[in-house]
Amino acid sequence: MGDFWRRFARHKLGVIGLVLTVLLLLASIFAPQLAPRDYRQQILADARQPPGADYPFGADQMGRDVLSRLLFGGRYVFQIAFVSVAMGLTMGVVLGCTAGYIGGWVDDIIMRVLDVFLAFPYLLLAMTIVAALGPGSFNTTIAIAVWATPSFARVIRGSILALKEKDFIDAARAIGMSDYRIIWRHLIPNAIAPTAVFACLFMARAILLEAALSFLGLGVQPPQPSWGQMISAGRDYLRTEPHIITFPGIAIMLTVLGLNLFGEALRDTLDPKLK
Repeated sequence: MGDFWRRFARHKLGVIGLVLTVLLLLASIFAPQLAPRDYRQQILADARQPPGADYPFGADQMGRDVLSRLLFGGRYVFQIAFVSVAMGLTMGVVLGCTAGYIGGWVDDIIMRVLDVFLAFPYLLLAMTIVAALGPGSFNTTIAIAVWATPSFARVIRGSILALKEKDFIDAARAIGMSDYRIIWRHLIPNAIAPTAVFACLFMARAILLEAALSFLGLGVQPPQPSWGQMISAGRDYLRTEPHIITFPGIAIMLTVLGLNLFGEALRDTLDPKLK
């Protein structure tokens, strides 16, 4: 573990990405303690107030504190991203291991079905799922998880196909180890490292997709805040009060940037060719 962190520390941009992501995550977790106001409080007399002493990030069109809504909105954004990626990873591991290890017609059926999902534009697929299930944070999580599953399954399948021909797998079969134990004790632990890197990078895409769905009114529903929803609600005031959408946009940009920088550094650190 110490060797891992020494190699990771060489990636300055990766360290910046990790610190940035952790800070944004902690700010969202401790939103009740950090938020200067109730994110639902409306003071119409203060509507569209520019950033100042009373409102550090300004007030929105309904007189609500933008900073407070950013902090609480981050909780929904990170929650949806983490849960959806975890669900997609779990389903991808099951399907990818099954297809890669068994092979044959089982592999063909699973991968052709997943190819159908990959053929859809990701936003159209997510919109279709949310439209069928109904808007809301839970259904948004399901939609992102379904979108993520085929990609994770393909990554896992590729790793399983390469690993199952290794000598240690032949040795496990020779001593009578069951397929179930081979998969869960040998194949998945060795295939999870590249998948973890992919999951980190995919989380940034999940945040962008959640923001797009919320912008379209299909994601997190009022009164709960979401960064994409905040941009959608304030887009009519872009020219006169740009702070209403500028800060949510910056929050999305910094979060995605941090996750991408961290994921790329993690990929380089775990690459055995670079050890």
